[in-house]
Amino acid sequence: MIPDPSTLVGLPPILDANVETLILGSFPSPASLAAQHYYAHRQNQFWRVMGAVLDEPLPDLDYAEKQRRLLQHRVGVWDVYRCCRREGALDSAIQSGEPNDFAQLLTRAPHLRRVCFNGKTSGKFERWFMGSGYETHVLPSTSPAYTLALARKVDLWRAAWGQSP
Repeated sequence: MIPDPSTLVGLPPILDANVETLILGSFPSPASLAAQHYYAHRQNQFWRVMGAVLDEPLPDLDYAEKQRRLLQHRVGVWDVYRCCRREGALDSAIQSGEPNDFAQLLTRAPHLRRVCFNGKTSGKFERWFMGSGYETHVLPSTSPAYTLALARKVDLWRAAWGQSP
């Protein structure tokens, strides 16, 4: 069957068997899809927030090194939607979202214990992960559309890691 040309397909996960924490976004932005990199939009604060949480210079690194450093810290990245239709970049514009196959995490990331949701849209999946026995945290979105101050986002993300602000 020929796929609907208006359907966007997301990115593969940054994941290995050692991942203990998984960060789930909603769906890649047009900039991320074009670059084939998570959080490629220059105004998205993800790499700055994670750099502060992990004490790594993530914003200054190339994408391959960013992935390597995340995995060194046992952190994976994925999205809740495998594919969807969407005009623009806003989560509110996502239509016909098809979830990723989260059951595969049991074999692909057997040490996974904590799932952090990057914003409320991905946080809609919290119940499934909580019911599957994972520690969960719905965190403020790193999107530039969510205008909470960067320092406050960092504090809240650090708290999910058990770090004091």
